[in-house]
Amino acid sequence: MATQTTHKHLWFSLKTVFIAIHILVWTALLTLPYYVGSSPQYNIGPLPGLFFIFAGLIHAAIFYTHAYWLYPKLLNSHYWLLYILSVILLLVLSFQLKHVFLVRWFPDITLTFATNKFIYPPSIGIFVVSLIYRKVIDRINREKKLKEQRAAQLDSELKLLRSQINPHFLFNVLTSLVSLARKKSDQLEPSLLRLSDLMQYMLYESQQNKVPLIQEVDYLKSYIALQQLRFGNDVPMEIMLPRAEEMDKLHIEPMLLVPFVENAFKHGTGWINEPIITIQLTLQDEMLHFNVSNKYDRSLDTNKDKHSGIGLTNVKTRLDLLYKNRYKLNIKEDDHLFTVTLLLKLT
Repeated sequence: MATQTTHKHLWFSLKTVFIAIHILVWTALLTLPYYVGSSPQYNIGPLPGLFFIFAGLIHAAIFYTHAYWLYPKLLNSHYWLLYILSVILLLVLSFQLKHVFLVRWFPDITLTFATNKFIYPPSIGIFVVSLIYRKVIDRINREKKLKEQRAAQLDSELKLLRSQINPHFLFNVLTSLVSLARKKSDQLEPSLLRLSDLMQYMLYESQQNKVPLIQEVDYLKSYIALQQLRFGNDVPMEIMLPRAEEMDKLHIEPMLLVPFVENAFKHGTGWINEPIITIQLTLQDEMLHFNVSNKYDRSLDTNKDKHSGIGLTNVKTRLDLLYKNRYKLNIKEDDHLFTVTLLLKLT
């Protein structure tokens, strides 16, 4: 709602500026004889200033009639012949009006080539300007509409990707809780409380376009704490996360980091010999450095199924959509060690 209100205010401001520019331009043209004309009638060449004011009003009528009625109603609707006839009629009418005004109000002025050049060419020139103006406005509107369509498509894609993340994440967490239930572990109740915190973030905070980085890191901490309750000392973990003051005023796409950690716990535990999971997140200015590594043995990976990789594939797509050319993602498997490194510019 706040974004829509901002867009409305911006649109209103731009429209106000646009109208003000039109008023200023036409005011300058209508008052031109009083700045450059010679007294007593503020003549420009052989014609008095009053004629140029009258002609200016006719030119304004040509400009707006063509730009906002003839062009969009006829030319854009492919009524070519009717459009051409209407333009000719509009120009001829302007010629006649200026001619009649000049003859009746200033009968002493002789119509010569010097006077006629102020009657005919300006109307044609204003028509050409109106045609160019209309084409420019149409192009701007097309580009604006295209941007709006792309933004809507991007928003739809992101919503779809987020809707995929939540069930995938919940499936992995519930799998962890099932193992605790089977063991009848005392850690089941605190694990459920942790899950409650995670669900609150998923349902409410993750619907925003961006969240404070500190919230995303708190979510990450809750997920890691849930896994620590599950594995205890069986899976050593090396965790390094930034202090709260380091993350001040930084924002990030919600639920962007946890899929990498999910992947580490899913494929770096189980039958792995001497498992260890390392999670490091550091900040340098506005650059985020995120590193997650885990021991990995493809031959022993019993968690790999047809749904494996949804989280990582999803987050790659989201990175491309939101942080294109502002991130580097490196995923490698070397000597039974699976490592993900993300460099992300947060601005």
